[in-house]
Amino acid sequence: MKFKDVFVVDDDKIFHFIIKKLLVNNNINVNPSYFENGKEAIEGLKKKLHSGETQPDLILLDLNMPVLDGWQFLEEFKILKKLLNKEIVIYIISSSDNQHDLDKAKEFKEEVTNYYLKPISAEELKGIFYN
Repeated sequence: MKFKDVFVVDDDKIFHFIIKKLLVNNNINVNPSYFENGKEAIEGLKKKLHSGETQPDLILLDLNMPVLDGWQFLEEFKILKKLLNKEIVIYIISSSDNQHDLDKAKEFKEEVTNYYLKPISAEELKGIFYN
C-alpha cells in the first residue's frame, strides 16, 4: 500500500464514519486522522512539522467546510508544502459537481491529484490506495 498516514478533512461526521467503515471493510490498513475543517488540518500539519512527527502521505479533502474551506486549505497548503520534507498526495472528495469547482481544482494541479464525487465508492477508495 502506498499510503500509511492519512488526513481526512471534512466537516461531515457521517463521512468520517463511512470512510472508517470503507477502510476497515476493504482491509486498507492506514493510520487516519480526522479534521472538521481546513484550519484544523493546517494546524495538524504544522504541529507534525514542528514536532518532527511523520506527515501524512495522503489528504482526503472536502471543499465545503466552515472556518477554512477546501480552497482556502489548498492556498495555505501551497505555502506550507515548501517546508514539508515529503510529497503529500491530495484527493478532493466533494459533493460538488459544479463545473466551476471542477475547473478550479485544475488550478491546483500541483497539489491535487484527483477529484471524486461523494459518495465515494469502495472501488474508488481502493483505487486511491492500491493503484
